[in-house]
Amino acid sequence: MLAPMLVLFTDFGLSGPYTGQMKAVVHAAAPGVPVVDLFADAPRTNPRAAAYLLAAYFPALPEGSVFLCVVDPGVGGPRRALCVEAGGYRFVGPDNGLFEHVLRRTVGAACWEIVWRPSHLSASFHGRDLFAPVAASIATGERPAAGPRFRPLGADELVRAGGPDDLAEVIYIDEFGNAITGIRASAMDPGEGLLVGETFLPRAETFSSVSLGAGFCYENSNGLIEIAVNQGKADQVFGIGVGTPVGKRLG
Repeated sequence: MLAPMLVLFTDFGLSGPYTGQMKAVVHAAAPGVPVVDLFADAPRTNPRAAAYLLAAYFPALPEGSVFLCVVDPGVGGPRRALCVEAGGYRFVGPDNGLFEHVLRRTVGAACWEIVWRPSHLSASFHGRDLFAPVAASIATGERPAAGPRFRPLGADELVRAGGPDDLAEVIYIDEFGNAITGIRASAMDPGEGLLVGETFLPRAETFSSVSLGAGFCYENSNGLIEIAVNQGKADQVFGIGVGTPVGKRLG
């Protein structure tokens, strides 16, 4: 049975050949499966931050989807290749902590090491040569199991990136200059806002709830606390970027 879609989650960007080369492999191996670009600009070379982003965004996609996830600064090194099954979704990518919060938030998840290797495996592009072919085969109906392609892993064998359940820092800046944090809205009290440096940002429900040019924080459409400026760029106004720490404070 075909997966409803194959979802790309990478830090490759859309310029240059990398995303296109991966998609070409997927289309050739799984021609009937739609391919969706979820993130091509996940936190670059930062699987720790990207793990919070992936965990927040994957549940909005159709159950049964296969995620091809490549935020892999250790490519070519000793880190393993993983297949994860969690909550009816499957994930393929490096064992570097990228899937840690998917696993923390899903009961009954299972993990396998991908032991298969293609006849040609470059040292620097496992996304194209290893992860894409495996993700495509899973999307066309292959189920991970112990055997020539997969080896079951226990939780104690996985790499842990560490970090709390909610990360009090910026993990993503979108095209509008809004700054997504690793804090789930469910982890904040209704009266709490964010402290960015010396600036307190109150909680608001919508952009129109604050005056033009005002900064605030709000629950975004995927349940994370986001920093914004009404018709402005929060990253420029507050001088923030990926990794900027934030704090919770009652208003």
